[in-house]
Amino acid sequence: MKEKETIKCRRCGKCCLANLIAYVTAEDWERWKRQGREDIIHIIENQQAVWAGDHFVSAKDGKYLHGCPFLVREGNRYTCTIYETRPRVCRDYIPGSSELCPQYRNK
Repeated sequence: MKEKETIKCRRCGKCCLANLIAYVTAEDWERWKRQGREDIIHIIENQQAVWAGDHFVSAKDGKYLHGCPFLVREGNRYTCTIYETRPRVCRDYIPGSSELCPQYRNK
């Protein structure tokens, strides 16, 4: 039996263009409260993304939302500013496992 190939993340940021806030679980929320991560909680409570046909905008000011508010560009790569305590959906994501990823291969 052939084992599945492990694909190394290229840090392209494509998987982080989804609305992370929609996938935050109660477990994530409670963990951030225990950790005193008011910075994360504040952003999530105040960003309130809404779908505007083909992209997300802020419900508060209509600002175009480019993806996860914790994603930052460093040169030609992206970095998660809350990587150590990122939500479960991000921790469980496997590079190449969805069509969002440029390394996706439909087998």
